[in-house]
Amino acid sequence: MALLEITQSRQITATIRLDEKVAAQVDQYAAFIHAPADEVVNHALDYVFSKDREFQEYLKSAEATAAAPSLRIRRVPQPAEQREKPARARKASA
Repeated sequence: MALLEITQSRQITATIRLDEKVAAQVDQYAAFIHAPADEVVNHALDYVFSKDREFQEYLKSAEATAAAPSLRIRRVPQPAEQREKPARARKASA
């Protein structure tokens, strides 16, 4: 039996705006715990979401499933999509 259990998760790149003070504190906390700032934000949000009982109830509602996405996500091409792009470029130039 392995001593470590590694859980892989799918990550995305998103753009958010933070107050200058909060951004500085994220950087300071990241330095404090020797972790990347991305992980600080991710784990802080995960912690808040898991501890907010009212939010957990909201997630079970129809209103939550109908909520429109507002997070600005940068789509990164998957490996299969990256291979397709040169073929499309050749068709356009032919």
